[in-house]
Parts: sequence; structure tokens; C-alpha cells
Amino acid sequence: MRLINLIYGDIRFQFKYGFYFIYAIFTIMYISVILFLPLEWREKAAAVLIFSDPSAMGLFFMGAIVLLEKSERVLSTIAISPVRVDEYITSKVVSLGIISVIAGASIALSADTENILIVISGVLIGSAFFTLIGIIIAVNINSLNQFVTAAVPVEIIIFIPPILYLFGYNNKLMLLHPGCMIIGMISGSSDYILFLPVFIIWFLILYKMARLNVIKMFQSLGGIKL
Repeated sequence: MRLINLIYGDIRFQFKYGFYFIYAIFTIMYISVILFLPLEWREKAAAVLIFSDPSAMGLFFMGAIVLLEKSERVLSTIAISPVRVDEYITSKVVSLGIISVIAGASIALSADTENILIVISGVLIGSAFFTLIGIIIAVNINSLNQFVTAAVPVEIIIFIPPILYLFGYNNKLMLLHPGCMIIGMISGSSDYILFLPVFIIWFLILYKMARLNVIKMFQSLGGIKL
């Protein structure tokens, strides 16, 4: 029940600050772009758009979310509450994942993407992956400029290989890169199955890093979460 209330609180927080409105506008814009493209371009264009925005929104917006929580003393309240670190992280992953899936699925459907269940799974997994990265960066910064400076190198490392993979450099070993596996799923491919254990390892490493960084943040605010 505590986790459900936390997720509900995060959704209300995101709605209050216009996340749903922003992504409604973005989704309409992206769908409009796709519908103007030739039919043979739409599926790949949709994959790029979904991967680079709805799926990755946790990486883009986590800095703003954490800074807003700090400015409104939300984190200080959480730090001295019974809320645990795992619940805090899970709430962020789930609440942002809802927006990502709604936007991503809408874009994919507009492009008549095949294997829509794989696509939606890719969006959800990608959203969780990018949100964890966003958390790791966000809890260690004090301004939006710091977040952008720290996030840009990470974005280059994560985004360039998947785009190369999608547009022809599709050596199967590239699926060892988590971004390539995510964009492969978003494009409807089932090649990811053999590399799923590797992605799970990547995910567990990121979760552990996110957890340690959130614990450090809570301790600095006066609470100790185990």
C-alpha cells in the first residue's frame, strides 16, 4: 500500500508540473511527422523517435524531478519517513514508465509497427533503464546545468551505437550494448532474446548503483534508508 501511495504521489507530482501535457503535445507532433513520411520509412522513424524520447524520458527529466523535490522539501520528508530506498526508486520507474508506454505505444501504432507487444515491452524496459541512469546522475547534482553537463556524455555513449545498429550496422554482438537491445525491441525485432541475460546484468548493476546513490542522498538529508 505504501508503494502504491508513493506511485500515486509521483503521478500527481508529474501531472502537476505538466509532464503529461508535454508528452501529449510531443506525441501528437511525432505522430504528425510519421504520418507525413513515406510508408517504408515510418517503422524505423517511429523506433528512433520512441527510443530517443518517450523511452528515454527518465534520463532527460530526472534532474528536474529531483531538483523540484529538493526545492519543495519532498525529499527531506521522504528521508525521515518509513519509505524505503527500493520503494522510492520503484515509484520513479513505474510512474515514468506509464507515460513512456502511453506515448511510445501511440507512436508505434501510428506507424503500423508489427509485434506491438515486443515494442511496448522495449519501451517499458528502456524507460526503466534510462530512469535508473537519470536517478544516478540526478541525486548527485545541485542545478539543472550540472545535470545537463553530466548527462550529455552518457547520452552519447548510449544513443550512438543503437542508431548505428538500427540503420544497418547490425552485427548481433552489438546487442551486448543495452541501448542496441532496447532499440531492437522497439523496432519489433526478437533478436534480443539470446542477449536478455546480459541486459539483466546491466540492469542489476544500474539498480545497485542507483540504490547506493539514493542512500547517500537520504543520509545527506538526515535520514538513513536500508
